[in-house]
Amino acid sequence: MQYVDGFVLAVPKKNLAIYRRIASKAGKVWRKYGALQYVEAVGEDLDVKFGVSFKKMIKVKRGETVLFSWIVYKSRKHRDQVNAKVMQDPEMKKMMGKGPMPFDLKRMTYGGFKFLVDA
Repeated sequence: MQYVDGFVLAVPKKNLAIYRRIASKAGKVWRKYGALQYVEAVGEDLDVKFGVSFKKMIKVKRGETVLFSWIVYKSRKHRDQVNAKVMQDPEMKKMMGKGPMPFDLKRMTYGGFKFLVDA
């Protein structure tokens, strides 16, 4: 059964271009090591009528938007193998050491999920 790492984070709108450049490079690294899919999606319709909105959950501040991202793998074991390689990749190390992140890491939420339904 496939496995997915999911992420939700707030990004200042003024940093979206920087975030996109970093994410594009990171996506290539994850795919190089076997990730099946790498997606970074920016919030568009976030004022929901029911439930708790992503904006409220992540405590979006003025000038920020929400990113919803995921990486798909063959299995959890495959995820662990891919992520171990990604974390040792020279390009990733270079990107991670290049100064401040374009978002607040303390307000990012993430986790690993096994597929329940894949219709």
